[in-house]
Amino acid sequence: MARIIITLSTPLFFFFLFSLLFHQTVSQPEHMVTFCNPSDNFTRTSSYEANRDLLLSSLRDSSSLGTYSNATVGRGPNKVHGTFLCRGDTTAASCSDCVQTAIVEIATNCSLNKAAVTYYEECMVRYSNVSFFSVLEVRPSIVRYSLRSAPNSDTFNETLADKFIQLILNVSSSSLVPYFVEDQERVTQVEGSYEFESMVQCSPGLDRFNCTVCLRFALLRVSTCCGSPSSALIFTPKCLLRYQTSALSSPPPLSPSPPPPLSLPPPPPSPALFSPPPTLSQPPPPPLVFTRPQDVPSLSGSFSNVIKGDHVLYYLFLFCVDI
Repeated sequence: MARIIITLSTPLFFFFLFSLLFHQTVSQPEHMVTFCNPSDNFTRTSSYEANRDLLLSSLRDSSSLGTYSNATVGRGPNKVHGTFLCRGDTTAASCSDCVQTAIVEIATNCSLNKAAVTYYEECMVRYSNVSFFSVLEVRPSIVRYSLRSAPNSDTFNETLADKFIQLILNVSSSSLVPYFVEDQERVTQVEGSYEFESMVQCSPGLDRFNCTVCLRFALLRVSTCCGSPSSALIFTPKCLLRYQTSALSSPPPLSPSPPPPLSLPPPPPSPALFSPPPTLSQPPPPPLVFTRPQDVPSLSGSFSNVIKGDHVLYYLFLFCVDI
């Protein structure tokens, strides 16, 4: 079984719960998980180690040139293959910073392993003694999701599926390299409305068919592992999927009903011994106004809190690992 390394946390097989600390003044790449494969190791000062270090240096130098790169160093049994992939919505500076941080992480914690992969919130870095550039792989994967529930969770999964099915169709037919599509829309329902931001991305090494297969696996994984969280990110070796939502806003009050049309009074009745009392016109009922109580953060940690004195922002997420 692969060795799993998680920053600020102890492995708990498949689920991880820990608090991540961020300084507002210094943005640090967010490490999610590192997988080291101990079944095949190399020795120090070996040719494989020299090639691995040269490969990582090459990836580091390429990180300022784009969101994706791969390289191969060495020959025969000492050949090393490596790649990095940054999220398509990151800046060039953030991508480079993330890749360089990930390279230090993977070289430090998987120092003698011939194969390893590390996932950060904005990038992935991987190396192996086996070529993998055009091979479809969905494991090991990591899902990070919020403890806050999605707005209108009863119908959210249907909205999620409809949106990502369309995005997957768009990204698999796109000529962009790497395959990357993002979208933002306002979802309006009877209960209210919310912002829905989404993105999908595949490694350029995949063909269009395998890109679709990878993203459909990612969508299934998110839909089945985590309930209906307000945000989620899944990173696999060859693709990633991400979404986030805003809080549900209350719908506007319903407009009052228009007054009934004016009509001419009826003709006077014929004389009779007994006349019924005049009918009093009833005023129209007041308009119905739908209001929603204010969202109250739960005590389970589904909120963020800023401590102004130390300028530290606390987040609480759950992690789900598939090996």
